[in-house]
Amino acid sequence: MQTEKWDILDEAGNPTGRTMLRGRYTFKKGEYHLVVHIRIVSGNGDFLIQRRSDNKKLMPGEWAATGGAAQAGEDSFSAAARELFEELGIKTDRQSLTFLARMKRRNSFLDIWTVTADIPADKLTLQASEVAEVKWVSRTEFENMIAKGEYHNYGEEYFSVIFETHQR
Repeated sequence: MQTEKWDILDEAGNPTGRTMLRGRYTFKKGEYHLVVHIRIVSGNGDFLIQRRSDNKKLMPGEWAATGGAAQAGEDSFSAAARELFEELGIKTDRQSLTFLARMKRRNSFLDIWTVTADIPADKLTLQASEVAEVKWVSRTEFENMIAKGEYHNYGEEYFSVIFETHQR
């Protein structure tokens, strides 16, 4: 398996022109990379969530967001569209995928996107190396999973972005 190459971004989220190999670089102060998350919501407001593969090095078996790191040369939209297709088999375009917010994290800029999709969970094509299972949950079920620690805790600011854009 080839190691992913990521663009190194500056404090403002702009590419520096330098790249790094995933897992083989230590970020210096003021260096970041781009990560994308995609929130999939049904027409009736349910959320599609996924459980990470038990073989993942980071957060194995946890219910967590669809997404991942942008590869070198990719913009945020392209990374989000690629991750959505790779992990779940959902194809999207610029009109369907909506940008929600950018959050600055410890070593990354996290761009959050959303898409409306009404696809039965059993009709999705899961990337076995990334995704163990998926399910649709109501907002209440999702909030309960977060409160009980059954869904990865991305922080209060993250969830406020998710839920503010998807009112009951």
